[in-house]
Amino acid sequence: MILINLLPHREEKRKQRKRAFFASLAASAAVGAVALFVWYTVLQQMTAAQESRNAFLKAEIERLDTQIKDIATLRMEIDALKARQKAVEDLQADRNVPVHLLNEITRQTPEGIYLTSIRQNGQVVLINGVAQTNERVSEFLRNALYNSPWLEKPELIEIKASAAQTVGREQRRLFDFSMRVTLKRQQTAPPSMAASGAATNVTLPLNGAPGTPAPAAKSS
Repeated sequence: MILINLLPHREEKRKQRKRAFFASLAASAAVGAVALFVWYTVLQQMTAAQESRNAFLKAEIERLDTQIKDIATLRMEIDALKARQKAVEDLQADRNVPVHLLNEITRQTPEGIYLTSIRQNGQVVLINGVAQTNERVSEFLRNALYNSPWLEKPELIEIKASAAQTVGREQRRLFDFSMRVTLKRQQTAPPSMAASGAATNVTLPLNGAPGTPAPAAKSS
């Protein structure tokens, strides 16, 4: 016997397809919601971890800035101490400079030259004196240039004939001169020879016959 289905099967299949579509749509929405929740949770954790790292880095940077400031302060204090130490060493070295200067000028002054004044200003020394001849002044300049470990750059400023003076029974015409020399920096000498802002003045008195300057001392 043949059975004939007279029900609207097409409508039933359409309903089934619709129910399957909505079911798949709901499942997709649920999966999407779960995935979105998981992504949001992971993103929040990553953000929190990054913020924690940023806070740690900020704290470390502030600590390093404090250490850098402390180091800069220490360096300034060290530089100040070094400057004070150098000033003390320079002062100790400069105490002996006038002694060496006078001793060296005495050794390098030839016979026939009489020194009237010596003035030191820093490393520059101005010497005034009286010479019997021009050759004596030239010899003095050569000695200061070639024979002295303390003096350098001798420069004749002026030389002129003075009035004739009586030495014993003789009449001699002397020459007034002024010259400039520079204290030399060397290994055996003190490292600093310039006195800060001070000038050393030494005047050799004139003794002996009236109007006759005393000769400079000579070392053996």
